Amino acid sequence: MKDVSEQRYFLVREDVLTEAMQKTLDAKHLLQSGEVASIWDAVKKVDLSRSAFYKYRDAVFPFHSIVRERILTVFLQLEDRNGTLATLLHTVAQVQCNVLTIHQTIPIQGRANVTLSLDVTAMNVQLDDFIQQLKRLDFVESAEVISSGAS
Repeated sequence: MKDVSEQRYFLVREDVLTEAMQKTLDAKHLLQSGEVASIWDAVKKVDLSRSAFYKYRDAVFPFHSIVRERILTVFLQLEDRNGTLATLLHTVAQVQCNVLTIHQTIPIQGRANVTLSLDVTAMNVQLDDFIQQLKRLDFVESAEVISSGAS
């Protein structure tokens, strides 16, 4: 086995993780949140063997827990309506992100692309929750993280 400093890391979507890996992440969350007091309680609650938990606990991590930088770049496709950019920026401010750069294309056929670079040092929600919050805005057609050091 390679030394930790020599190991390579990969970012993968949740849906391609094995069930045991997903349950390990769930168990780790239960432990970190204090919802359960022991590994035994956590694995029991998520229906995972302790051996599987120990196998994966040091190998799978939520994306937000391993990144070091504090800059998030998000690409959004928006409907071109009055006030959309103001509402988008208000949503960003509500989660305590600081806008570093904004790039907006000229609207074509009622659509505009916006790229935001955000300092997320003080962000008060998880990255996944923030992206879902953006996607729920009625004028947002898509919101994708294109680079992240957000935690």
